[in-house]
Amino acid sequence: GPPGNATIIQAPSTYTWRDQAWMNQRAGNQPYDKPISIYEVHLASWRRKPEEDNRRLTYRELAAQLADYLRDTGFTHVELMPVSEHPFEGSWGYQPVGLFAPTHRFGEPDDFRFLVDELHLAGIGVFMDWVPGHFPTDDHGLGRFDGTALYEHDDPRRGFHPDWNTLIYNYGRKEVTNFLIANAIYWLESFHLDGLRVDAVASMLYHDYARQDGEWIPNHFGGKENLEAVEFIKLLNSKVYELGTGAITIAEESTAWPMVSRPVDHGGLGFGFKWNMGWMNDTISYMRKDPIHRCHHHNLLTFGMLYGFHENFILPLSHDEVVHGKGSLLDQMSGDSWQKFANLRTYYTFLWTYPGKKILFMGCEFAQGRQWNHDISLDWHLLNGVPQHQEIWRLVRDLNRMYAEIPSLHQKDNDPSGFEWIECNDSENSVLSWIRRGNTPGEVVIVCNFTPVVRHHYRLGVNIPGTYQERFNSDSHGYGGSNTGNGGEVTTEAIGAHGRPHSLSLTLPPLGALVLVSPIPPSASVPIDSTSGNGTSTDTTSASTVPNSPAGQPSSTTEESPSGMAPGLVVGRLSSGGTGVDQNSWSQRAFNGPPPGNEEAPPALAPEEAVGSGRIVCLVCGKPFKSLASHLKSHQLDGTQYRDRFNLPQDYPLKAVSVGSRRKN
Repeated sequence: GPPGNATIIQAPSTYTWRDQAWMNQRAGNQPYDKPISIYEVHLASWRRKPEEDNRRLTYRELAAQLADYLRDTGFTHVELMPVSEHPFEGSWGYQPVGLFAPTHRFGEPDDFRFLVDELHLAGIGVFMDWVPGHFPTDDHGLGRFDGTALYEHDDPRRGFHPDWNTLIYNYGRKEVTNFLIANAIYWLESFHLDGLRVDAVASMLYHDYARQDGEWIPNHFGGKENLEAVEFIKLLNSKVYELGTGAITIAEESTAWPMVSRPVDHGGLGFGFKWNMGWMNDTISYMRKDPIHRCHHHNLLTFGMLYGFHENFILPLSHDEVVHGKGSLLDQMSGDSWQKFANLRTYYTFLWTYPGKKILFMGCEFAQGRQWNHDISLDWHLLNGVPQHQEIWRLVRDLNRMYAEIPSLHQKDNDPSGFEWIECNDSENSVLSWIRRGNTPGEVVIVCNFTPVVRHHYRLGVNIPGTYQERFNSDSHGYGGSNTGNGGEVTTEAIGAHGRPHSLSLTLPPLGALVLVSPIPPSASVPIDSTSGNGTSTDTTSASTVPNSPAGQPSSTTEESPSGMAPGLVVGRLSSGGTGVDQNSWSQRAFNGPPPGNEEAPPALAPEEAVGSGRIVCLVCGKPFKSLASHLKSHQLDGTQYRDRFNLPQDYPLKAVSVGSRRKN
């Protein structure tokens, strides 16, 4: 009974795990070259029982419903907001007192093990928010545990957090850091968690965090860095990765501290990933602006690439973006009702095709209209009966599937060689375009139009000639759009654009995004975009329906699309399956760049004719050079590797010759 703060002595667990197959191959499920799409969940408000006095679901009730829902929606991982025991419901778990105890709100520790087990059996990884940065001042907690400042600093300038009214751990005491590291390993080993997202890392790194001058004590070098916390973080990450189980750590870190996600022995803090808070703040700020003003703020979308590969980033649309008066993500989009949904569709496509792993807070996958409230359930009735919200859910589901199916969209999320701008300066039209690459031949082209104006005959330079498949269109009828697009495919023209020898003439949908898949060389053994990264085919469940919501009520359906394909995968004529690519459309002809002052590239030449323009175009980046020999070093390639990559003969020249020596046809 109240106040519910008594200690419970728990018998040793007798739970029999069934996830051994998952644990055995876990290290292969979540490395940097695999798709990681995370669904962030607050267990107390994901769903409740309104017919039973609005009670919470138990761990075991959550297990089946959450696992099925995540599998249907295509997420690879779930991130649980803190499960450690905490007295204040309004803290959402971020002020824990019982670090070794799963909260009793949902059941016993073995019930929590059952939840993790069921998620693993469904192929879903499980991360948990973990809070080693501070703890509450409750009398039954760790504060003044033996009558002295045992876990915290005695001096409030180091031991008290003014923003949260909490106590700060004394990382200079070995007993304290051992306690915290033991707790981290406890969650990973005893509950089979796949990783820990470490909360509020910035507050740990700096003595002056949330403090004015005179309210903090410098370190012994006179600086503001918390050197003891830095050493604790390095030791924590080293110990977690020494386990060798494939578990990872993720930092919620909002400053420019360098090398957060780089190995400790290379001078980093040792985290596996870091949340990209700058990208999130900039892009949401952009989406709030009326499209008529976006041309003046184009840099908000492009600035992130200046540091985009400095860390192993996760792109976070978390609970912090739908609380404290911000409204829902849908609320934050500009425009009328149709434009808000269209903006959100485009923003989600931008997120899922931009380099970095993904995280989306619960309810955002179906565009919940109100701000999150931790005391009540999500608005599942929107998913059960309101078409616009069903269409957003379908879009997120298809984005998750596409992200997992197309290696180019995830294999090099943290590698600059997997990304290339096509046009990042078209602020006048508020259009952004780029290329994604993986480890297999071919490219994926993404184009986003952030205005409500249809762009006809929009010319876009590309590296590879042939027919491009319109793999995804956020403006599809199936997603609630106007169905403006390119009929499912578009073929290049021998017209140079954006420093590339070939181009596409596109119709860009209003407030819409396109994902276009290039043709592939006929010699490629694995089609780039027809299978998942391991070469196995993906789920072909009809995309025309949404699942029953966790409330178990029947959901509405829309008209089934041909071939059982998602209505938004292509617009107009649907491809017949597989890659949908004419295997004979790949040109092995060399690309000659345009002569200086000539905006149109000359016709492509056969390898033995790769002469005459004074420029030769690099097939990796699409830029023209007089000689490729030295330039290829920037791509970490030599001449042989370059020729092999693009299936070119070994006598293919890497240096252009003069115009006068060009052979006449």
